[in-house]
Amino acid sequence: MTSTLRRAAVVCAALLALTACGESAVEPSGGGADPGGDTLVFASIPSEESTSLQQNYAAVLAMLERETGTTIEFQNATDYAAVIEGMRAGQIDIALFGPFSYVLAKGQDTGITPIAAVVDAQGDEPGYQSYGITAAGSDIQDLAGFAGRNVCFVDPNSTSGYLYPTAGLIEAGVDPAAGITPVFAGGHDASALAVASGQCDAGFAYDTIVDTQLIDSGQLQPGQVRVVWRSETIAGSPIAVASQVDPQRRQVIADAFTQKANVDYLSAGGFCAAASDCEVGEEAGWGYASVDDALYDGVRRVCEVTKAESCTSLS
Repeated sequence: MTSTLRRAAVVCAALLALTACGESAVEPSGGGADPGGDTLVFASIPSEESTSLQQNYAAVLAMLERETGTTIEFQNATDYAAVIEGMRAGQIDIALFGPFSYVLAKGQDTGITPIAAVVDAQGDEPGYQSYGITAAGSDIQDLAGFAGRNVCFVDPNSTSGYLYPTAGLIEAGVDPAAGITPVFAGGHDASALAVASGQCDAGFAYDTIVDTQLIDSGQLQPGQVRVVWRSETIAGSPIAVASQVDPQRRQVIADAFTQKANVDYLSAGGFCAAASDCEVGEEAGWGYASVDDALYDGVRRVCEVTKAESCTSLS
């Protein structure tokens, strides 16, 4: 299957999931988003195959319920395309996007507003890196060495798992369509583990997955994979609010994330038993910093470099 067909298959599967049996893959059991009423729908996709994603957001969403006076229904979406389509369809009010999927969503609906991104410590700037990785014993030394190999990506709409890696390959003189055999693993953890096990000769994943998360979980041993490429700093994954949410409520949500969705406030407010028990998003950062649309112009520039089909269309 060509890379273009593979991308189409991934997105088509997501769109079918949105319409199958007359029910969206991201539609809550209560019947959908209610931007002016008593329910808000928050959606995210896991960067790894986690069954506890909702628990990662439990303290933040409990705080958000109090601040907005509404019930927050959490949706663990199937992929980025499902989140984009769900927000466009009015089924999602708040979502955690990847930087690239946010740019795609903004292009589809200019009313979508980014409000915050997670940071590791108070005062930090939100951002991270994409890693190009190989197994420890591989002879691959840099991105040029990916040529002719089976290369794991994450998702066609993943910033650090596809878009920045594609730009890196082009700059290294490797055709990301014809010069490698691309494999879409579906998650950052799956991509890294496929490289470690030899299913892929090389691959891409974001920094924290490789540096700490898979090691802490025991799925990778220290030194089992080797980093041969690091991207420039990528703007942090944004929390964004849908265009159908009224401006007053949007501001309440933004203030809640940037002022109160942090370990200090959540633990002091009783949303966590102690600061050590607080989890702020899947990456377990300190809290959130304010972001705006201009922060994601770097993603748009990478789209110009790659001319990726997925930069302009979901299909």
